[in-house]
Amino acid sequence: MALRIRLKRVGSKRQPCYKVVVMDARKPRDGKAIEEVGGYQPTSQSPTQFFCSKERVNYWIERGAQVSDTVHALLKRYNN
Repeated sequence: MALRIRLKRVGSKRQPCYKVVVMDARKPRDGKAIEEVGGYQPTSQSPTQFFCSKERVNYWIERGAQVSDTVHALLKRYNN
């Protein structure tokens, strides 16, 4: 199974909100996730705009999960 750590959209129209999830790469963007490891609210101005469990992300990377470009940029940007 090809695993990816990527964003899953859960917000309403014009109110984007995303969850950082681990899922099969062949599943659709908003499909069933294996595990939710964080979240991202791009319209929020609070310091907790992006949050993520570093331990769980590292766990899944050790198990062969690939990080999407967007999640990689967010992890780098927010020093997680």
